[in-house]
Amino acid sequence: MSETIETPTTQFLAAHGVAYTMHDYEYVSDPGKIGLHAAAGIGIDNEKVFKTLMVEIDKKQVVCAVIPVHQKMNLKKVAALFGGKNARMLGAEKAEALTGFQVGGISPFGARTQVPVVFEKSALNQDIMYINGGGRGLVVGLAPADAVKCVNGQTADLTVEPAA
Repeated sequence: MSETIETPTTQFLAAHGVAYTMHDYEYVSDPGKIGLHAAAGIGIDNEKVFKTLMVEIDKKQVVCAVIPVHQKMNLKKVAALFGGKNARMLGAEKAEALTGFQVGGISPFGARTQVPVVFEKSALNQDIMYINGGGRGLVVGLAPADAVKCVNGQTADLTVEPAA
């Protein structure tokens, strides 16, 4: 655990008076599994560690969806939440240009361009949630209510139901 690393995320959280802890781990670039590696790297259960996904709705609005690392996003639910019909993942290049963060290090806190943020509602069941800290191999731990409040976010059901 390291408290001295400063990123746009930590600057944003500090400016908003949000208490957080910083954790670092060895980043592994493994598309679709980066969040799972982060959870293992900091020794925290998957349901407490969240990934940040940049989503484009109806090719005109970009939003940030935050879901547990072991779950899959339901794009139809995200589109409907913002009054759209279709949603798709934003391409890496566009996501990096918009946020100022590298893919694998995108955070909902301190992005270059602030977009609407929606958190999977299960985040509120956690005492502490862990989410990207603004760089590859960095995670911040903070209270879910603080995470939602500091970005004027919302919570909703965003994930695909697990197969029975």
